[in-house]
This record gives sequence, C-alpha cells and structure tokens, in this order.
Amino acid sequence: MKKIFFLLLALISFSLASQEYSRKDSLRGSITDERAWWNLLHYDLDVAVDIEKKSISGKNTISYEVLNEMPVLHLDLQDPMKIKSITQDGEFLTYKKEFSAYFINLVKPQKKGSIEKIEVVFEGIPPESSNPPWDGGFVWKTDKNKNPFIANANQLIGSSSWFPSKDIPYDEPDKGVRFKIEVPPSLTAVANGRLIEEKGSGKSKSFTWEVVNPINGYGINMNIADYVHFSETYPGEKGELDLDYYVLSYNLKKAKKQFKQVPMMLQAFEHWFGPYPFYEDGFKLVETPYLGMEHQSSVTYGNNYENGYLGGDLSLTGQGLKFDFIIIHESGHEWFANSLTNYDVADMWIHEGFTTYSEVLYLDYHFGTEAGNEYLIGFRDRITNNRPVTGIYKVNQRGSGDMYPKGAAMIHTLRQVIGDDEKFRSLLRDINKDFYHQTLSSKQLENYIMDKTSLELEGFFDQYLNTVKVPLLQCKIKNGEMSYRFKNTVDNFNIPVKMIIDKKEIWIRPGKEWQKQVLPNPDSKVSMDPNFYIDFEKNIK
Repeated sequence: MKKIFFLLLALISFSLASQEYSRKDSLRGSITDERAWWNLLHYDLDVAVDIEKKSISGKNTISYEVLNEMPVLHLDLQDPMKIKSITQDGEFLTYKKEFSAYFINLVKPQKKGSIEKIEVVFEGIPPESSNPPWDGGFVWKTDKNKNPFIANANQLIGSSSWFPSKDIPYDEPDKGVRFKIEVPPSLTAVANGRLIEEKGSGKSKSFTWEVVNPINGYGINMNIADYVHFSETYPGEKGELDLDYYVLSYNLKKAKKQFKQVPMMLQAFEHWFGPYPFYEDGFKLVETPYLGMEHQSSVTYGNNYENGYLGGDLSLTGQGLKFDFIIIHESGHEWFANSLTNYDVADMWIHEGFTTYSEVLYLDYHFGTEAGNEYLIGFRDRITNNRPVTGIYKVNQRGSGDMYPKGAAMIHTLRQVIGDDEKFRSLLRDINKDFYHQTLSSKQLENYIMDKTSLELEGFFDQYLNTVKVPLLQCKIKNGEMSYRFKNTVDNFNIPVKMIIDKKEIWIRPGKEWQKQVLPNPDSKVSMDPNFYIDFEKNIK
C-alpha cells in the first residue's frame, strides 16, 4: 500500500506538470474582481440527502461584508450540480454561468461596510469519487450490516463540487458555518463543529452542526452512517477540550483502543505547536469508508484501526508502526491547513510539509529524538524531485507530491540549522500564534521565519521549494586537510552544515568555491550529519 501512496503522488504531479492553463483555471484559481470586493462571513447550509438517487438538494445562505461597491458577485458551483435560484432580500437575481463560475447580478446597492446575504438554492448529483481522498467527491457505500455508509472528501476538487461557495482558499467564512443535514431516520449525520440540534420527523431526521471559527472550504464535510458515539475530554493548554468519536457499531471496541492515541497526539502537538486551534468547536474523529482527511474539527478516519499507513511503514524503518498514520497526520492538519491555510494552493507545501513533519515531532515527543530522525531520513527516500514543490499561482495548481517528504526534509534541515530545539519549538508555536486562523502565502511565511531566526534563508527556501536540485556537499581529504564546497545549488544557498570529524561535531559554512579545514589527524574520519537534506560526496578527485 505504501507503493500505491507514492505512485498516486507521482501521478498527480505528472498530470499537473503536463497541464496547460485556461480561462477555466484562472476563474477557479485567481482572485477575480467579482471575488475581491466582498468578504465571506458565514454559510448557513441546509442539505437533504437522497441516498437512492445519490443526490443532494438544499440551499446556502451566504453572509458577507461589502469591502467595495460592485454590482456583480462571483460564486462557484461545479457541474453536474445546478443552481435553481438566487435571491437577495426576497428578490430573484439573474446570473451568467462561465464554467463553474456564476456571476450574479445584484439589484440592491452594495454599500461599503454593510453586511448582506444571498440565498442560493441548488440540487444535483455530486461527483462520485473513484479513489478517495485522492480523487475528490462523494463515497456511497454500505457497511457490513448493509447500512448506508456515506462521506465526501473534496480537497482536490473543492467545496464547489457539491455546494455553491466562494471556492478559493484565500477567503474563509470568518464566523463559520451552520450545517443542517437531513437523512433517513435510522442514520446519523456528522459534520464539523458541535451538534446543536437533532430532530426527527417520521420519514427523516435532521442533524444541525455549527462551526464558530473560520473554516477552509474543502474542510466542510458530511458523513452519514449507522454510527455509535463515545466521548472524553482532554485537559489542554486552553482548558477542557471535548473529544468526540463516531464509529460503526461493530468497530466500537477497536476504536476505543486505537483512539487512545488522540490524547497522545494532542499532548505532543500542543507541546510543539501551541494550543489546539478550535477549542470552541471541539475535536472529532469520524469513521469513513475511505482512508481519511483533515476536515476541520471533524477529522475523518479509515485506517482499519491499526498502526502505520494501512498497516505499513512509509519510512521503512519500523518507526512508522509506532503510531496510527491517519490519526497523527490528519490531526496535525488542524494546525497546518485548517488554522493556517495556504492563500493559494500553489503553496500547499505549508499544509503538507509541516503536517508530514508533525509525524516526526510526534515520534520525537513520545519515543525520542532519534526515533523521529530515523523516521524522517527513511521517509526522505521517497522524494522524487520530478518537479518543484511550489505550484503555479492563480490557476488552482498544486506543486509536486514531494511537498510531503521534501517539505518535511526541508523543515528538518531548518531545525538543524537553527541548532536549538527550544528555539525551533518557539518558532513553531509563534507561527501558530501569529498566523492563527489566517490564510497566508509561502513568501509571508518564509519572511516571517527569516525575521524570527535572523537567518539568511532566501536561497534555502528557493533551493528546496522552487528547484528540483538537491544540494551537493563535495569533500576532499588530503595531507591532513579537508577541502569542501557546495555544488548543484542556487547562487545564494549558504547554510551552515554540521560535520562529524572523529566523533566530534564541527560546523562549516560551504560556498561555491573550495574552502579548507585543518583536520585533527591525518587519518581523521569525516562524515556529514545525515539529518541535513544534502547529498554528500567524499574523497572526490
């Protein structure tokens, strides 16, 4: 299964690399004038699910703040979903559809600073995923008891695949989402946030969930099944955190055992990253018929209640079998992806690089630094360097699948350069504090890290994010001297490197030109610290 995981990443990268960009891509990925003038405040989403027809219908009442006066508003809804009507203050509005973009003609004057609403009625058969969560969409399955087992995961295709939304990551609903789901009476519907109302009406039952924090669009999710529920609380940095679990009844015993890793996850991640970002909305794990996804405050889980990635170790070191990959990785996204969200998906390494590194930090906290280092170095072998980690801006295009292992390897190298784990931990906590519940760009984050660490890292980030070149440290040893230099680097790549000389740590700062270091002995043993993501070539001619 680990081979399948990385094959999928490679296929996604190849597909995106060969793509040509069009007006459709620009409409999806850029901040159009019709998007820029209004600030999304809240979704009030009311959905009925027809399981037999695999269809949904409902309405979304969208609240927004007017930033600048403009008569046209841009929303998104992908085919084959359809908008039936759009109204504002009871008046029906006309619109023009271009691909998945709807340009809505507003009649009411939009006064700067005012708070307005539009109501969008919609229906249709949403895309069905053939390979969730990699291929986004709905999953319509049944459990072992032949009860419906339904979920959706939409990171790669977006929220507009199933409901009308402002489907671009830079703008999130500042005041969250209220989400009512109507299902058959024998089933339970679970969504983000807290359950605020459950109603039965004979032929159906409705569940209303509420998120009070900002939430990224692809993080909005519904899950429908014959669930059983159990809960606990965690004494966290901001007080008591409610933990809720929704699982299939015949998996209850396994879930109670496996989910003991949730408090362990919170203990490690609050240590490294700071308080869990959504105390007001609680934390949930919800069993799904696919592997899992980082749905905000409602992490979905399908890892068969076993450690590793479907029972395998992605690092091939044995360290990956010490934790449940989905519990740890997808929960790490609560900090990196959900609280901090990339401004443009081209910078998705912020999500996946830091969250992959959260696996290392989990091991570090509970099993020791060497366990985390070994896992990272093993996982690093999965880097393909087929194309840059950074994607193409303004066309909804992600970078290489290397954003997972290479992003983590870059962060691990930065940790070595900082050279002080308490300073590194302080940096991670400051990032989460200062960008709490915000969208941000890679450049913002890079500049922030440079400012906090007082390190010159422009070339460092450029090397690992924007090129496929692995830095090469060349070393020659002759007559009791070590000569060294960097090759295969961008011009301003100038980080220090830790060498091990006769079992002692010595720092050097290579450049493109040869430099010399006198060795303690003519036959000194020289190696490079393997925690740096740098190729090492020794005794070259």
